[in-house]
Amino acid sequence: MVKCILLLLICFAAGAQPAKSLFTAYDFTAENIFSENIEGPCFDRAGNLYVVNVQRDGTIGRVDDNGNATLFVNLPYNSIANAIVFNSKGEMLLADWIGHNVLKVNMKTKGVSVLAHKGFNQPNDLAINKKDQVFASDPDWKKGTGRIWRVEPGGEATVVWDNLGTTNGIELNPEENILYVNESVQRKVWAFDVDKKGGLSNPRLLYEFSDFGLDGMKCDARGNLYVTRYDKGTVVVLTPSGKILREITLKGKKPSNLVFGGADGKTVFVTLQDRKGMEFFFTDVPGKRFRK
Repeated sequence: MVKCILLLLICFAAGAQPAKSLFTAYDFTAENIFSENIEGPCFDRAGNLYVVNVQRDGTIGRVDDNGNATLFVNLPYNSIANAIVFNSKGEMLLADWIGHNVLKVNMKTKGVSVLAHKGFNQPNDLAINKKDQVFASDPDWKKGTGRIWRVEPGGEATVVWDNLGTTNGIELNPEENILYVNESVQRKVWAFDVDKKGGLSNPRLLYEFSDFGLDGMKCDARGNLYVTRYDKGTVVVLTPSGKILREITLKGKKPSNLVFGGADGKTVFVTLQDRKGMEFFFTDVPGKRFRK
């Protein structure tokens, strides 16, 4: 014990910082540098982190490794984005809930165009597969209903599932043969089988929560599903069989989405709408895009 204490004192004297713990939330950015609609964190292939609504609504921000956020692009059409994914060409795709669009951003010119606009209520969250097919949750908050769209790389949009509750978070498993979608108000997480053409079948209830809301979700490399619990201030990790593996307590209360990053993919970055900023925690399993 004495040797351990001496080693700690030597480390502190040398300026070393104690190691951060797994599943403990830490600040990543300062508070109040995003709008209250902060959402949609996503990394491009080069490892740059982008987040919607930096400084104000209708913008996309880029966040460096030290948590400093700068303006990347202003959106036209009075659009406000809610989610970001990148396709295989490196183009940024956005769920534009105000303009009822899925937008596309040229990362070199920063030009913004409409990829799809076809009867959306308000595209909320996006998941993309290796074929560049995009699955979009599409809630109608007033009616308490929702559906799922599939948007092809060329922009053709099709409703692939209807008659759901207020669809919000959406995610594909690592094998891309299961699609998860949650219903914020109804507090349910559903799983669907995905065929080779991007069709859905065999809906089943993965988990139903008894309180608080649900928002964005992401899968790790083992297929565990990380679900943000809006107003509760936690991230719940569900196994593919629908069992709670753990629940991580955040500092803020209104997590809206999350993304895996870091050199090994084991850092989870979370957007918090009440803090208008981001937190992070370390996990023991990397995100699905880091799967070997």
